[in-house]
Amino acid sequence: MEKSLFRYIWTHSKRDQLIVCAVVLASLPFYFMSLDLPRQIVNQAIQGEAFRDGNATAPFLNLDFAWPDWLGGGSFEIFEGFQVGRVGLLFGLSSVFLLFVVINGGFKYWINVSKGILGERMLRRMRFDLFSMVLRFTPEALRTVKSSETATIIKDEVEPIGGFIGDAFITPIFLGMQAITALAFIMLQNIWLGMIALAVIAVQFTIIPRLRRELLRLGKQRQLASRQLAGRIAEVLDGIEVVHVHNAHSWERAEIGQRLFTLFTIRLKIYNRKFFVKSLNNFLAQLTPFFFYAIGGYFALRGTLDIGQLVAVIGAYRELPPPLKELIDWDQQRLDVQVKYDQVTQHFAEERLGPLLEARDAEEDQPLTGSLVGEDIRVAGPHGDMIIEGGGFQFELPASVALISNGGAAASIMARILARRMQEFSGQVRINERDLIQLPASVVGRRIAYAGVDPILFPGSIRENLIYGLRSKPISRSAEDKREMDRRIAEAIRTGNPIESIADQWIDYERVGAENEGELDRILLDLLNRVGMGDTIYLFGLAGRIDPERHPALAERLVEARQRLRETFQSNGMSDLVEPFDPGRYNTQATIAENLLFGVPVSDEFRGRNLAENAQFRSAMDRAGLTDDLVRMGLQIAETMAEIFEGLPPGHSLFEQFSFIGADELTEFGAMLRRQARGDTNLKREDRTRLLSLPLAYIEARHRLGLLDDRMMSRIVEARGLVREILEKTDAAGVEFYDPDRVCAAAPLRDNLLFGRISYQVANSRVRVAEAIATIVREFDLLEDVERIGLDHQVGTAGRLLSAQERASVNLVRCLVKRPDILVIDGALAPFDEARSQQMLQLLLGLFEQQSLFMVLPNDRQANDFDVQMRFRDGQIITQKTAEPAPRASSPEPEAAQRIAGEVA
Repeated sequence: MEKSLFRYIWTHSKRDQLIVCAVVLASLPFYFMSLDLPRQIVNQAIQGEAFRDGNATAPFLNLDFAWPDWLGGGSFEIFEGFQVGRVGLLFGLSSVFLLFVVINGGFKYWINVSKGILGERMLRRMRFDLFSMVLRFTPEALRTVKSSETATIIKDEVEPIGGFIGDAFITPIFLGMQAITALAFIMLQNIWLGMIALAVIAVQFTIIPRLRRELLRLGKQRQLASRQLAGRIAEVLDGIEVVHVHNAHSWERAEIGQRLFTLFTIRLKIYNRKFFVKSLNNFLAQLTPFFFYAIGGYFALRGTLDIGQLVAVIGAYRELPPPLKELIDWDQQRLDVQVKYDQVTQHFAEERLGPLLEARDAEEDQPLTGSLVGEDIRVAGPHGDMIIEGGGFQFELPASVALISNGGAAASIMARILARRMQEFSGQVRINERDLIQLPASVVGRRIAYAGVDPILFPGSIRENLIYGLRSKPISRSAEDKREMDRRIAEAIRTGNPIESIADQWIDYERVGAENEGELDRILLDLLNRVGMGDTIYLFGLAGRIDPERHPALAERLVEARQRLRETFQSNGMSDLVEPFDPGRYNTQATIAENLLFGVPVSDEFRGRNLAENAQFRSAMDRAGLTDDLVRMGLQIAETMAEIFEGLPPGHSLFEQFSFIGADELTEFGAMLRRQARGDTNLKREDRTRLLSLPLAYIEARHRLGLLDDRMMSRIVEARGLVREILEKTDAAGVEFYDPDRVCAAAPLRDNLLFGRISYQVANSRVRVAEAIATIVREFDLLEDVERIGLDHQVGTAGRLLSAQERASVNLVRCLVKRPDILVIDGALAPFDEARSQQMLQLLLGLFEQQSLFMVLPNDRQANDFDVQMRFRDGQIITQKTAEPAPRASSPEPEAAQRIAGEVA
C-alpha cells in the first residue's frame, strides 16, 4: 500500500478530482453574485436608490463591476440592461436571486453526488487491493494475523477512509473558495468588518485543531480496542466448545465486560473533549455577528456604511461559518483518517506479503518433473533450536517419497517446504534449474497440491468444495446483457477490480478429462467412491431435494419408482412397513400438523410452533371447529408431561422421546396447570397458542397417549381441504402440498420415494425399508442421480456439518481432481483407522504412478511401498532409494449394490 493516503488518492483518482474541481471553480461567479444581490434588493429596489434622481425607471440586469475607493475606485460596464419600474426591479432582482439559489443548489448537488461516487469507487478499489494482499499473506504471516481483525479492517475500518476520499481534495477547494469568496465580498463592502471576520477565522483555525489532537489519540485507542474486541469475540466463538467443556462462561463474560468498560471509558473521554471543542467553536462563530452588529451598526450610524451593505455583509457572513466549520471538520477528519490509514498499512505491511509472481508465458507452466535437489536447507525452531541443519537431497521426479518422522517436526516442515506452504528457511530447493520459491503462484496452485491434518472447507456444497481447485481462471464468458456487461467492465477498470464475472465459465473441464458438467460429476463420484465416501454421498442424496422444473425427467422416474416401491411392499407382504400418504385418510405415523397441512412447509411461519401462531392456519382451525378440541388435547398433553417429567433432570432421554415440552418450559406449563386447577378456565390468548402447539407435534403411533379416536381423525382429514383452500386463497406460498402423481420439491428424495411414513410399530422397519429403497434405486438406475444430489449437500461453516473423516475425504478428493504433478500428504489420513489408512495409501500410490507423491509417515512400517525414503536425524536429511518397492494393490471398489445395502443397513 502507498504510505501516503493523499498520494494513494491522487494516483488513482486525479482525473475525477480535477473534473470536480473545475466545476467548483465554475460555480464561484454565481456564488459571488448571489451574495451581492441582497444589497441590490435593499438599496436599489426597497430604499429606491436606483430612482433617487426622479427617474421612473431603472436599469435591470445591467452588468458592471465596481471596485471600492480604497482600491482606487471606478467601474466597468458590461451590459446596460433593461429599463423597469420600482416593483418590476424588486421582483426582477428577487427572481434573479432565486435563480442563483437554484443554480448554486444544482452545483452543490452535482459536486456532492460526484464526490460520493468518487469515494465509493475508491473505497471499492481500496477494499479490493487489501483483499488482494490478503491472498498474498505468507504462511508465516497467516499464523500471526487474526482473520476476524483483517475482515474488520476491510469491512469497517476503511469505510471512513472511503468516505473521506471524495472530500480529500474537492472539499477544501470547494469550501475554501466559498469562504474566500464570502470574505472578499465582506472586505469589498467594508475593510474593517472584513479584518474582524478574518481575525476570528484565524483564531478558530489556530485553537480548534490544537484542541482536537487529543481526540485523534483517543480515536486511535478506540479503534484498536474495538478491533481487539472483535478479535476476542471471534476467538471465543471458534473455541466455544472448550468454553462449554470447562465451564468458563463467567470468565469469558467478565473479560468481555472489562473490554466493553474500557471501550466505554474511551468513548466517554471522546464525548467530553468533542463537545467542549464544538461549544468553543460555536461561541467563536457567534462572536463575529456581535462585532458586525455593534461595529457595523456604528459605521451605518456615521454614514460610512449603508444599510444595504450591512445586510449584505451579515448575509455573506452567514455563508462563512458553515464552510469554515466544515473545513475544520475536514481537517479533523483528515488527521483521523490518516491515523486509520497508517494502521491499515501497518497491518498489511510489506514483510507480511509474499512476492507477486505470475506466469509470464506457457514455458513457465511446465510439468514439475526432473531432478529435485535440496541444498543446505536450514530451519530454525521458535526457540532458536535448529530443526533441520544443513540438510540436502537429490532424486528424480516423478517418484513416491516417504517422509519418515522421527517424532519431531522435521518431516512436516519439509512437507510444507515442498508444498510451498513455508518460506522461512535458508538454502534452496530446485526442480531441474527452477527455484521452488520463485515459481509463480499460478504454477504452484495448478501443479502442487497439499493435504494437511486440518482440512479447510468453505461454506457451500460438497461439489463446490471439490471443484475449488479447478477455478483458476475463466474459460469462457457467460451470456450477459451487453449494456450491463459494458457498465460492469467499465466500473471494474476504473476501480482496479477484475473484469471477469463470477457468472463466467470457470471450471477447466479439459484439465480433468471431462467435456461437461455431467462427466465432471462422474469423475468426482468415482473418486469419492474410491476414497470410501460413496455410501455417505448416497445417503446425502436420499436426504437431498430436487427441483422438478430443472430435472423433469428425473422427477417422472421418481414417481414411477414410488409406484413400483409401493407395489413391492404389497407383493412382498411388507405393506405394514410404510403407511402411505392418502388425501382421504389420516396417517397415524405422521404428526397432526402434517395431517392437517398434507404437505411440507417451505417457510418458517408454517414450521414447528410458529404454525400455531399463523393467522391463516388459525382461521382454518376456527372454521373447522377444531381449535377448542386441539387446545383441550394440548391441556391433556401438558398434564401428562408434567407427571412424566416430575423430578427428572434436564437432558433425560424422555425429553427427546416426548419432544412436546422442553425442560425450560415446564415451569410455564406448570403455572398454567395450577391456574386451571384453581378454576381459572379463561385462558389467555398466548396460553391457548402455547397449548395448541403441543398436539400439532403429536404422533399417535409413537407417543401412544390415546388422544386420537376415529372421529377426531376424520375431522382432521375433513379440515385438511379447508386448510389448503384458505392457504391457496391467501396466496400463501409457505406449504407445498402432497400430490401422488408428482414430486414434492420441498420434501427429501427419500420421502418422495416412500410418499408416506415408516411405521413405528414394526420392528426393524427402517433397515428393511432402506434395503427396499436400495433395490428400487438399482432397478430404475437412479444411483448416479441420487449421488449427484448428494454432491449438493451443504458442508456448513468450515465443514462443521461433516464428520472429521468426511472432511478429510473431501479435502483429499479436491487435491486429486485437479491432477497435480506433486501431491504432499501431511497428516491428511489421521482421521481414519489403520485399515482405512492403509487402503487410502495404496489408492494414492496407484493413482500417482505417473506423478509425484510425498507423504509424511509416523514410522517406517509402510515406507517400503515408496520409491524414496527420507529420514530426519539430528538435523540432517538422510535419503535412500527403496531397493524394490512393494507391489501396489488396487484399491477396493465394492459393487454399488453391496455398498448401498450394507451402509444403509
